[in-house]
Amino acid sequence: MWGMQRTRYADSKGSEASEETEIVVNIGGVKQVLYGDVLNRYPDTRLAELVDCSLKSSEEISSLCDDYDPDTGEFYFDRDPKAFKCIIELYYYGEIHIKRGICPICFMKEMEFWKIDSDFLDDCCKCHLNEVEDELAEIAEKVRTILVDREGDPSAAGWQRIQMCLWRMMEKPESSLPAHIIAIVSFIFILVSSVVMCVGTLPDLQVEDSEGNLTENPTLEVIETVCIGWFTIEYILRLISSPNKIKFALGFMNIIDFMAIMPFFVVLILTSFGTGVMELANVQQAVQALRIMRIARIFKLARHSSGLQTLTSALKSSFKELGLLLMYMGVGVFLFSALGYTMEQNHPETLFTSIPQSFWWAVITMTTVGYGDVYPKTTLGRCNAAISFLCGVIAIALPIHPIINNFVLFYNKQQVLETAAKHEIELMALRSDEGELEAASGTHKHVCGAEMWDNAMCSCHSDTHIPLLKDPRGWAGIQTPSMDTSFESTAEATEYFIS
Repeated sequence: MWGMQRTRYADSKGSEASEETEIVVNIGGVKQVLYGDVLNRYPDTRLAELVDCSLKSSEEISSLCDDYDPDTGEFYFDRDPKAFKCIIELYYYGEIHIKRGICPICFMKEMEFWKIDSDFLDDCCKCHLNEVEDELAEIAEKVRTILVDREGDPSAAGWQRIQMCLWRMMEKPESSLPAHIIAIVSFIFILVSSVVMCVGTLPDLQVEDSEGNLTENPTLEVIETVCIGWFTIEYILRLISSPNKIKFALGFMNIIDFMAIMPFFVVLILTSFGTGVMELANVQQAVQALRIMRIARIFKLARHSSGLQTLTSALKSSFKELGLLLMYMGVGVFLFSALGYTMEQNHPETLFTSIPQSFWWAVITMTTVGYGDVYPKTTLGRCNAAISFLCGVIAIALPIHPIINNFVLFYNKQQVLETAAKHEIELMALRSDEGELEAASGTHKHVCGAEMWDNAMCSCHSDTHIPLLKDPRGWAGIQTPSMDTSFESTAEATEYFIS
């Protein structure tokens, strides 16, 4: 038996009758003695309603607790005793803290059972609760995505079904074997086109035209054309099958895909106008710039690499640390370049001709590159270089650790969310199989089987199990959102998926 220190006080008339009332509760096998004066501090809660149970009927008492022993006056509740130990803190301290190891979502259900408002939670616990709700919404979103990838939208018909199948095949490599093969072929084309672009710049493989100028090898141009053809067909199919064309066109990876194929067709159009147009200096510079833009296709690898996607997301979440790094470097470059110019300007062979020209020396010194094209020649200048070198190492090292932590945390979070989503899918499939077995049996057996299944599921679920999707009894009855379903907030997603 455990308890807390009790504060005794009299009412306004000096009577201590209320505080003499003792309430014995049994929470999951753990007994607790409570006092009426303490419970009456919050009269709207379930525990406060137990104070006057001697004046209530047996039906009213049964509605307040799971069982009641009139001989001992003991109220039994089939609840978590660890969570109740946090609940009882409200009556003594005026606020509730969620102890470590208790699921915040399950604890909110406990507070709802004891008729305690969530406003009594401490601010730190509310922040933790919001984080768990956000993770739950992300898990629900992943479950929704997996269901759409596997089953599709049951309400879709005709062209919508074809469009959905094409979208899964082009965008979801894990959805089927053909989609996986297409992803591998696309990956190979990206590598081949990148290698061809690099190899095509070798003078030994280039050929001379009629005017003696070096041009790309015709064989490499054919390979380049085939790769661009594949990228174009892939982009068009993904655009046609996309459920939201505007969102697709404005997507970052889709913009990169467009930039990877656009230079080829622009150069092809300019070439079709004839040699007169191509001889213009401005046109030649534009063509050269467009050819350089072909390097954007290397970023297409991020579409097929979860590691690159995780790195990109981690960098997005580390904008603050990256901003600090740039600020440190900017201040250091300005300071040490100005000092270097001041200390070196009187030397007859100085390499520091101006402060802006000294920026380059400060950058390569603080980043520990040191090309050696610009270097100080005076003693004070060399001391300034040594200090700038040390400050540069410190400035770079300080924000690196938080950035690495963000990457590790984001990667681990993605792994946990994927595992949790797959776990929910497996549970749904298990319930679906059990539901089919129950439907195949008779009415009486169906009822008994359902009760046995409920008991089995209640006994096997941990305290942290949270049913994510509605109607978990049967697979066919689950509300599967369509591809067009979107959520404006995590609260909307949680409300949609949580039963």
